[in-house]
Amino acid sequence: MRKEVKAQILESIAAQIQETPNFYITDISGLNAAQTSKLRRDCFEKGIKLVVVKNTLFEKALKEMGNEEVTLLYPVLEGPTAIMYCETPNAPAKLIKKYADEGGEKPALKGAYVQECAFVGADKLTELCNIKSREELIADIVALLQSPARNVISALESAGGKLAGIVKTLSERE
Repeated sequence: MRKEVKAQILESIAAQIQETPNFYITDISGLNAAQTSKLRRDCFEKGIKLVVVKNTLFEKALKEMGNEEVTLLYPVLEGPTAIMYCETPNAPAKLIKKYADEGGEKPALKGAYVQECAFVGADKLTELCNIKSREELIADIVALLQSPARNVISALESAGGKLAGIVKTLSERE
């Protein structure tokens, strides 16, 4: 491969990392054409970009990030490697888990860089599935903020008749 081609590939990898900073390093070797096509289709439907890369070029792109946490992922860059880029931090993990639950060994998780944290090893899959997206966290916060107000309103509504009686009794005492 010529230097110019390598530079272009390296540039596109770096641009993709800048665009979607959450990525999963997987192994999809051994999948036949139909299985690979199905995986790519599922990735497309979930908004995941699946790219097969050369380990050395991907490692160079990671080094250009200048992030200390990313260095933990260097050891997993061995053998056939495919990268899953995604805006939603847990979407690739859920897809990999779905394939594992169906009895497939591939795609296999090697490592991931999600929300500025490195996860190494297939044993982190459950942990990655449980990560909440930004929208899910906002929904949880809104629900927590609404809960006390709902309780007060509910208490006032259920005590509507009692409250009127208490107010009437207090006004009569004066």
